[in-house]
Amino acid sequence: MLEVNHLDVVFRTYGGEVKAVRDVSFHVDHGEIVAIVGESGSGKSVTVKTIAGLMQSENAEIRNGNVLLNGTDLLKMTEKELRKVKGSTMTMVFQDSMTSLNPTMKVGKQIEESIKEHTGLSKSERKDKVITILKQVGIPNPELRAEQYPHEFSGGMRQRVMIAIALACNPELLIADEPTTALDVTIQAQILDLLKGLQANYNTSIILITHDLGVVAETAKKVIVMYAGMVVEKAPVDQIFKHPGHPYTEGLINSMPDVSTDKNERLIPIEGSPPDLFSPPTGCPFVSRCKYAMEVCEHHIPPEFEVKYNHFSRCWLHDERAGVNHFNANKEGEETDQK
Repeated sequence: MLEVNHLDVVFRTYGGEVKAVRDVSFHVDHGEIVAIVGESGSGKSVTVKTIAGLMQSENAEIRNGNVLLNGTDLLKMTEKELRKVKGSTMTMVFQDSMTSLNPTMKVGKQIEESIKEHTGLSKSERKDKVITILKQVGIPNPELRAEQYPHEFSGGMRQRVMIAIALACNPELLIADEPTTALDVTIQAQILDLLKGLQANYNTSIILITHDLGVVAETAKKVIVMYAGMVVEKAPVDQIFKHPGHPYTEGLINSMPDVSTDKNERLIPIEGSPPDLFSPPTGCPFVSRCKYAMEVCEHHIPPEFEVKYNHFSRCWLHDERAGVNHFNANKEGEETDQK
């Protein structure tokens, strides 16, 4: 349904050009939940905002690539054409519901706006649909709540309202940019269950942006790992946790606390810092932090290697010329087990 090909996005600043997104490619199938993970500054939000048509700022430039939604390139659409797509075929839920909602407008009216823009329903039909949607996202007393303002809702309820606005016109694609960031663990679980239920009931495709691998394991079918503006690994969720194919992914997984971890046991951090995107490395962006780094990593960006079926990694360790290495050893062990 969605196909992103070789996307490059830069920001022009007084200090030079920030290469925020570099050669990003992936696809999302109908009814699929895809998680994009990575630390702050990895390019997750810039990628999805470009897909959603929200990067038309003076200092942002899409240098290369295309974004195909059902075969139509969103990047070639006029603002008028894109307006018809946004809110109907494709919608977005932002992480800060308090600043995303209009504090001076009743919640029901904000949901109704999208319905009015993209459908031919009458005023009474629109109001009925608002109540129905509020029920679907689990807001009690929807008739009363529709007449209230955002400040009268808790954080979790405001996030449900944001999802209600996004779902008002039955979109095919929902982009959720860290929708559980400011919520406590119990409310996070409720929001994730809500998203999974909506995907199951309406076959809505979801792109979930997060830095929480626990959320990924609980929700997604496929995972895209980003680092320094690039996609470094793509894989089904079970494969990426059992057999990570990139040292950065391995580092993310190893740094997660476990329920069985002793409280006095130190967590395992990824040493070092991300590269400067004003002047990114000529080779692998992770080279300065990688314990498996080779000479080729410093000078050449690795291509995508197919580690397994539908599992891709940008790491030179998967090149047959690398010899026996950490990841190949894992692969050989799996093959032995299968035999």
